[in-house]
Amino acid sequence: MIANPKIDLWATDEVHFQQHGSRCRMWIAPEESDPVVLHEPTRKSVGYFGAVRLRDGKFVYRREENRFNADTFWTFLKQLRKASSHSGKKVYVISDNARYHHAKLHKQYRENCADRFVLDFLPPYSPDLNPIERVWKLTRKCGTHNVYFPTLESISNAVEQIQRMGSGGQRVKKIMRN
Repeated sequence: MIANPKIDLWATDEVHFQQHGSRCRMWIAPEESDPVVLHEPTRKSVGYFGAVRLRDGKFVYRREENRFNADTFWTFLKQLRKASSHSGKKVYVISDNARYHHAKLHKQYRENCADRFVLDFLPPYSPDLNPIERVWKLTRKCGTHNVYFPTLESISNAVEQIQRMGSGGQRVKKIMRN
């Protein structure tokens, strides 16, 4: 299906990046003092919808100010459809089984446009099958591990800088192969 030139196959997912960042292990030379990683005591986060086209690694994302729900997912699907509309190809979107992905809000649209737009779902509890999870992992590794973010805007800038680096496709395509 990936090699079929008449199909655009996208894998989608959503993610939150916490303002307090993520702390992970790191090696420090014995003669150096242990680093102090500042930590913001908050539960604030920035949410993103993301999709990666499996054929060429094209990456599309959208920052979500509110909660993830059927309305916000529908808005992202429309953005994704627009990203593929110029190609004239049938669009297949693979998603996890979040409840709002099955909403009646976009079910009617899916039924009416089944000849050019298909939303399909991964098996339950199988995030390891979703290629975009690797993109989120790399974003955390390169952008948020062991970094202090004083504001939500600062974490958003860091995340979007990493995502822009991957939006060219080649880097994302390489990540998906590994």
